[in-house]
Amino acid sequence: MSRVRNSDTALEKLLCEELVRQGLTTFTRNNKTIFGKPDIAFTKYKIAIFCDGEFFHGKDWEVLKPKLEKSNNSEYWINKIDRNRKRDHEIDQELLFLGWTVIRFWGKDIKKNLEECVQVVEETVFEVKMSWDEYEE
Repeated sequence: MSRVRNSDTALEKLLCEELVRQGLTTFTRNNKTIFGKPDIAFTKYKIAIFCDGEFFHGKDWEVLKPKLEKSNNSEYWINKIDRNRKRDHEIDQELLFLGWTVIRFWGKDIKKNLEECVQVVEETVFEVKMSWDEYEE
């Protein structure tokens, strides 16, 4: 567990590098001043992006949980992943309450569909920017 990184992961780096290649450079990484400390944040547009690993964040929890119940140290892992999932939900809800747009990507989606992930970010930035421009007029 001590070797598991919580910032500057390969997934974050991969997504950030592609965002920069596409000209989206006005983001911060692992900004501690933002609730939930998103992996990537466009603070000007209040967009928070999280790059979640499938195991630790419980992707397909209904399938994973029964498998974990049969494994060694099952109680520890079930409690840990369940708490991670609840915390993710709490973070999402608080950020939404504070006016942020939240995007969550699974690690495999970033690895296999990087262009689509970047497109989601680009479209979100564009939509938020356009709505702000309309508001300012």
